[in-house]
Amino acid sequence: MSLYPLFANLKGRPVLVVGGGAVAARKVAGLREAGALVRVGAPQLDEGLARLAHEGAITHFSGRFEPDWLDGVWLAIAATDEEDVNAAVAREAEARRIFVNVVDDAERSAFHVPARLRRGALTVAISSGGRAPVLARRLRAELETHLDTALGELAELAGRHRAAIAAALPDPDARRRFHDDLVDGPVGLAIRQAQPQRAEALLLEGLKNPGAAQAGSVAVVGAGPGDADLLTVRAQRALQRADVIVHDRLIGPKVLDRARRDALLIDLGKAVGQDHEATQNRIHDLLVEHARAGRRVVRLKGGDPFVFGRGGEELEHLAAHGIAYEVIPGVTAALACAAYAGVPLTHRDHSASLVLTTTHRNRGLSARDWRALALERQTLALYMGVSQLESVPRELMRHGRAPETPFALVENGTDPSQRVLTGRLDQLPALARAHGIRAPALLFVGEVAGLARKLAWFGECISAHEPLAQVA
Repeated sequence: MSLYPLFANLKGRPVLVVGGGAVAARKVAGLREAGALVRVGAPQLDEGLARLAHEGAITHFSGRFEPDWLDGVWLAIAATDEEDVNAAVAREAEARRIFVNVVDDAERSAFHVPARLRRGALTVAISSGGRAPVLARRLRAELETHLDTALGELAELAGRHRAAIAAALPDPDARRRFHDDLVDGPVGLAIRQAQPQRAEALLLEGLKNPGAAQAGSVAVVGAGPGDADLLTVRAQRALQRADVIVHDRLIGPKVLDRARRDALLIDLGKAVGQDHEATQNRIHDLLVEHARAGRRVVRLKGGDPFVFGRGGEELEHLAAHGIAYEVIPGVTAALACAAYAGVPLTHRDHSASLVLTTTHRNRGLSARDWRALALERQTLALYMGVSQLESVPRELMRHGRAPETPFALVENGTDPSQRVLTGRLDQLPALARAHGIRAPALLFVGEVAGLARKLAWFGECISAHEPLAQVA
């Protein structure tokens, strides 16, 4: 059966819902959202519907279905669990030429209520003709991750200036390109940055010179710790919009597979070598170069851009060169590795504070710094090179941390190859050597780290608590 899709204006128009339970309540909610004057017929109403009836928000017809309940209505919905009642509603509505929907009964329904996805004035409706509503809802859920939340405000903005856009761009193809640029260009960026007045000003400026090249922009995006499923929805949208993706060496192929297929991928590890400062300067140059060429650039960084990721330096450079930018946070490695290793970073019995720090490339920590890091009932999450595994436990113990303090060392966190090594702080260097721990690895020190022995749930967990002599 082929259905004709239709969006109905029900504002101020009576609609009947027969049924007083949870299903009827869901239908009533959608109808009220559309501005319909809702009548509900049922012997009893659930708590929510009864409250709406008491407040006068809906009209309640008490009792079993009567045909005159249909008088004057535009639509009817049968949502009871009694087949004979639903059949009577459908039969009487059909006789009066009133469109009727019978919940979970495609044959008796003259219309179907689709799964809906809303972005302000923009509505996407998905229907299986009543045959497979679960699949329709599944598709709606998948679309949720792809449709930018800014689309609703963009639709409102474009609607307000529809006449001006049509006048400035009489050619349909030019008008289509203009609307595409609204979503992906500076106007859409301003909406996502919660700057609606600036977005409107940019739209009007664009209408004065509609053929002008669009300015480029940079999205500094956190890729998370490695598991592609931990990418945020907003990060995935940015990857799908990007013309150019400048990514760190350790960004894995599964994350890059989420990117637009024809995007230019620039692997910094292969492109610029190992000199750290030269690498950072080259990154700055690449971002400015491609943005000035009018491209949408994603700077894809492991973890979160603002947690030991030099994202702040990159933003300062972009701001100094007048490049528009946005920041999309990522799941930083400390949060993700702790979660995948079963290490609660705070715990009312074991840890009252949390410190995220790194000793990598920072040999200048003072005795005061180490004393602060060595406090009891504190969780340390150390982003560090494996090369620092000798010095860190030594300094922590020298400044007051007990040798028996638990540690958890997470190698390749969130990746299927993840390994979690647990033990005593004084055993850490020898255990790491014995088990061949390699970078990338993140170290947790503190009482909570001991919980990994019983709470670790992902990958391999190695609990090593033998005397040091056995593992040295």
